[in-house]
Formats: sequence, C-alpha cells, structure tokens
Amino acid sequence: MAPFWQTKRLEEMTREEWESLCDRCGRCCLHKLRDEETDALSFTNVSCRLLDLESCQCSDYARRRMRVPDCVSLTPEALKDIDWLPPSCAYRRLRDGKDLLWWHPLVSGDPDTVHQAGVSVRGRAINERDAGALEDHVVDWPGAMPRTRRPDNL
Repeated sequence: MAPFWQTKRLEEMTREEWESLCDRCGRCCLHKLRDEETDALSFTNVSCRLLDLESCQCSDYARRRMRVPDCVSLTPEALKDIDWLPPSCAYRRLRDGKDLLWWHPLVSGDPDTVHQAGVSVRGRAINERDAGALEDHVVDWPGAMPRTRRPDNL
C-alpha cells in the first residue's frame, strides 16, 4: 500500500499526517529579507530565537505564535501563497506534485537522516540573538536544493 503522502491531497491529511511531513530541517525558521521595491527574496543563516540549532526543532512549538507573532503557521491554504519554503521542503514538494526525498524521516524511518544528509541548518545557522543586522548574514543555501550526503548504511 502506498504511503499517505502519495495517496492524499494536502487538504485531506489528518493533523498528525500533516505535522509528520515536517522533516525538522529548520530552513523555514531562518529569517528572510524581501526587497520592498523589487520583491526579491534573500535568505539568511539567522534563525528564529525559538529554533534549537542542534535538534532543528522549535523549542516552544505549542506557544510559538504567542511568543513570535509573525511566525507563519503552514496550512494547505497558506501554502498557495508562500514562495519562501526551501525546494527540499516536503510541504512545497507535495504541493508541487513531487515526492519526498530519500532522507526525509517518513521515507528513511530515521529522524536523523535529515541531519546526516546535510539538509538541516545544524552547524550552519546562528540564533537571532547573536546575529546583529540580518543584512550581514545573507546566504544562498537555504533557498537552494541541498547537495546531500547519503550515509553508507542507507
């Protein structure tokens, strides 16, 4: 039997299925800059203050919207207008008719493969409290498809 993400539309998924699509890479929790004149998007390596840079998970997921009012809640409806999710993101890939990649925990069965493959922000991001000006931290990698490293045991 095919896995749920191959048989259901995003709108049909249960809350548990929807949440399981997040691979915990942390890329969406990095600050982005948008040019007011050109609408051009730039990515930074600066994370939201709630992102745990080791686990790449929100340290207060249940209360994140209260603590960070501009935190975006991903929903199937919101995905229609969001243009800043990384190309490796499961939500974006499924929205665009693509499948999950080998390192995604739902495919690999291991939540660590996202880190082993070099997809997550682990070791590449800094917390906003330590960053200073966001303009000083513009990088390309969060918006690019990662070059993954497949461990020998996979």
